[in-house]
Amino acid sequence: MTWEYEGYDPAEERLRESLCTLGNGYFGSRGVLPECTADDVHYPGTYVAGCYNRLVSEVAGRRVENEDMVNVPNWLPLRFRLTGGKWLTPDTAPVLAHRQILHLGLGVLERRTRFDAGDGRVLAVRQQRLVHMADPHLAALRTEFTAEGFSGELDVEAALDGGVTNDGVPRYRDLDGRHLTHVHAGTAAPDRVWLRCRTRTSDIRIGMASRVTAGAPLTVRHEPPVTRQLLRLALEPGRTVTVDKTVALHTSRDPAISDPLYAAVDRVGRAPGFDALLASHRTAWAQLWRRAQLDVPGDAGRILRLHLFHVLQTLSPHTADLDVGVPARGLHGEAYRGHVFWDELFVLPFLNLHFPEVARALLRYRHRRLERACTAARDIGRRGALYPWQSGSDGREETQQLHLNPRSGRWLPDHTHLQHHVGSAIAYNVWQYCEASGDAEFLHTKGAEMLLQISRFWGDSATWDGTLGRHRIRRVMGPDEYHDAYPGAAGPGLDDNAYTNVTAAWVLSRTLELLDTLPEPRRRELVERISLEDGETERWEEVSRTLHVPFHEGVVSQFEGYGDLAELDWDRYRQRYGNIRRLDRILEAEGDTVNRYRASKQADVLMLGYLFSPGELQALFRRLGLRLDEDTWRRTVDHYLHRTSHGSTLSGLVHGWVLARARRAEAWRFCQEALRGDIADVQGGTTGEGIHLGAMAGTLDLVQRGLTGMETRGGALWLDPVPLPELSSYGFSVRYQGHWGVRLRLESGQMEIAVPSSDLPPIDLRLPGRVVRLEPGETTTLALAE
Repeated sequence: MTWEYEGYDPAEERLRESLCTLGNGYFGSRGVLPECTADDVHYPGTYVAGCYNRLVSEVAGRRVENEDMVNVPNWLPLRFRLTGGKWLTPDTAPVLAHRQILHLGLGVLERRTRFDAGDGRVLAVRQQRLVHMADPHLAALRTEFTAEGFSGELDVEAALDGGVTNDGVPRYRDLDGRHLTHVHAGTAAPDRVWLRCRTRTSDIRIGMASRVTAGAPLTVRHEPPVTRQLLRLALEPGRTVTVDKTVALHTSRDPAISDPLYAAVDRVGRAPGFDALLASHRTAWAQLWRRAQLDVPGDAGRILRLHLFHVLQTLSPHTADLDVGVPARGLHGEAYRGHVFWDELFVLPFLNLHFPEVARALLRYRHRRLERACTAARDIGRRGALYPWQSGSDGREETQQLHLNPRSGRWLPDHTHLQHHVGSAIAYNVWQYCEASGDAEFLHTKGAEMLLQISRFWGDSATWDGTLGRHRIRRVMGPDEYHDAYPGAAGPGLDDNAYTNVTAAWVLSRTLELLDTLPEPRRRELVERISLEDGETERWEEVSRTLHVPFHEGVVSQFEGYGDLAELDWDRYRQRYGNIRRLDRILEAEGDTVNRYRASKQADVLMLGYLFSPGELQALFRRLGLRLDEDTWRRTVDHYLHRTSHGSTLSGLVHGWVLARARRAEAWRFCQEALRGDIADVQGGTTGEGIHLGAMAGTLDLVQRGLTGMETRGGALWLDPVPLPELSSYGFSVRYQGHWGVRLRLESGQMEIAVPSSDLPPIDLRLPGRVVRLEPGETTTLALAE
């Protein structure tokens, strides 16, 4: 399994660096060439999960505070030159051949380059790089130099660079990106150097140590913020000389250490050589692939394996030991400042069925910040928990106050903190995790606490409208993100976003169901702990049945008043601008606003068809006293399908999922867009700033749950496969309620299901019109209805 790039193209480097990032869940490093420094072409970046720092900047006459995932010291630098010549890089010397190979199965990035060094001299360079999956604090780089047709001397310089800043996103460059301070360097042994620093405000101490092995004398030069190890190698025609660089990285957030610098120096000193490191690294990756194996043929399968690779190295089993959330752009770059959004809604369903211990850890990140969410609710006069739209270190709202429109150059108010629906996403993830894993302990403790406080917030947010005879939730934003206010309104916010209200009703009903089934002693503890008052649950019951869901022209309205908005001349804007994915920026630059139009950035109402099966969604509407038959949902899908610009990588995924479930021929076009979102950089340069982790994980879940119709509910595994001619053969394994490696394979209109041998109870399978019980060790083949 490989992902390869042939030739050197400066315009493509940022994209390649993101897609060739290596990580292990603890930290990730972009796939930049080691001899290259940060400039307009390249951007080295190493990011430790959960390592944030907060700075204040002066922007557009205002003091703006932002918290960023920190670009920690760069461990990678290794440059080289023929003695007396210039340092060689693909930007400064002629390149005869260049190839990068990302070995997905091994977790290794290989690079092969042949430089024309002048006077008929050719220097061949081969590098293998790994960020160790077995020991999350280690990384290693092997560099092999071969002189072709000449002899001479080669100077090599390996370095640790503490002078890095957060500068990888052009539109953030008005903000202060200098997060590191107190950079010091020293020598630990003849072959080992160290560098330490700390973040400016969060005061996270960072220790890094490097060991260079080359069979040649080393000279050390400390020039803070950089420490260098230099050596000179003798080159002979056709003979390969090797330099190995091994690095250890620790921070003061790590458990079971006394000092990050001591831990890094000690670890790099005890680390084995490159070959032994590579062997244990390969073993760790082989185990991951076995647990998450995915068998999809053709180009789609190749892309899905790349997506799976990036999900696994961002959220690995090491994540289970950390206090971190799901970074929307992975550990691959600085877009969104490393913040945690609602993307876990697209990531956890996959993890639930492969790495439930990781999913649980990510939910614990939310639980640890429950108190902060309750404080946020109190700050706006509400009860319960108001989770932030953007979260970082401590769970406060990290959404920027201003955002830059690159088209107009204007800094504009940012109101996306009004996306209160993120709380429903967290509740949904709690429920789905517990259904898939059977983790009753988490559901009855931390999960229940989150569900109750999120429900309390929704119950307190709903206000009664006597005219409508319904409860309403006002002044919010939906997932669409284009619409943040009514045209001409004095303040931000919209009323009765359908997605927000329906998911709030779902959260309330599930919480009430949980309260009814909790063991009485635990129920009493919860009631006492959160001071649940008499009448609260009765109000939740009422609100869950009376929340207002607006309609217009026979379809579900995105929000109250949506039907009064003007229609946009989509053809005119496409002809004028071509790419109109960021229609909001185009209209603002024209002096207009997307708030005036029936136009969506991404799926909003249609998100309901992503989260809920048709039967469950219809039941939700019935609970609300509303009818959502197949014709109404089809009209709703068509309405928004023609009014969405797909300015998010998640949009193609959701539309593909919804259309596939509805057995629509257009489904594959959107599925393809989701698959190609990052590799083709369909959002126009954004992938170079970091991958889109939610979309990548979502494509995996599209095969796992979308096409199979898989649901985990009521103690059973529900399946209702849908035909997608372009993807009619696939297989994968899942971990379901303690059963490791339950194998499903669909081919030629049949589904084979195998349950590995164990002493666990049987699995109940529910398909349309039939129920099958599979004992451990049994395999069954089911013919699927046309």
